[in-house]
Amino acid sequence: MRPKKTGSDSMAEEKEKGIRLQLFLARAGVGSRRSCEPLIQSGRVAVNGKVVTELGTRVTEDDLVVFDGKELRPVRRKVYFALHKPVGYICAHTDDENRPIVYDLIRPYFSGRLFSVGRLDFQTSGLLLLTNDGEFAKTVAHPSSRIEKEYVVETKKPISEDRLKEWIAGIRIAGEKYVLKRYYLKTSRRIHLVLEEGKNREIRTVFAFWRHSVKRIHRVRIGAVVMKDLPPAAHRELTPTEIASLTRKKPRKLIIRKKK
Repeated sequence: MRPKKTGSDSMAEEKEKGIRLQLFLARAGVGSRRSCEPLIQSGRVAVNGKVVTELGTRVTEDDLVVFDGKELRPVRRKVYFALHKPVGYICAHTDDENRPIVYDLIRPYFSGRLFSVGRLDFQTSGLLLLTNDGEFAKTVAHPSSRIEKEYVVETKKPISEDRLKEWIAGIRIAGEKYVLKRYYLKTSRRIHLVLEEGKNREIRTVFAFWRHSVKRIHRVRIGAVVMKDLPPAAHRELTPTEIASLTRKKPRKLIIRKKK
């Protein structure tokens, strides 16, 4: 029977033999291991100056790995941030129009590569999750997770409840079906909307279909993670309980061994 490997054994083996290239990319925050595979196969990754397309390639910490022209360094510590995205920022790493980028808000505090869990458009503000954990991002963003996203929407003219009930029943626009989970009317022009699937620009698409002008869209909650009193452009780290609630896993407990 083979002896069970310890954490130190695994680390020593990684240092000596290296790790698979897709795992290296995932640890560097490029994406999940699976989503990194086609990036390698398409020739977007180079190791020590040579383009590599073989998924079985192993790399060590001494190798120079470049993705889309940028040198990567693996980040072992997984981080999870809640950011209050202001209006006027885009959820992208680069922009041809030189508009402000959400990652610039957090870069002074964390130098590793991050990516957003879902997106908020340029004119939408509110809660945005940022992480370097590709598997977490994939799980939370996937429609099958059915994680609620709550938005505060302000309109220029009153919106009737009949319209909102129509949305709950399901609206088909250009072949795409949009479904609202529930709503809360604060006033006739201020509504809380709760979505689960959250398709791209869903709220703006539905209101445009109704010919209703939207003044403001602000996301206040993703699952159990809420904005609280987070000021615009500020961020905080998610708690273990919040992370577990989004992945439906129990948070790790700290085990304290008693001295004999």
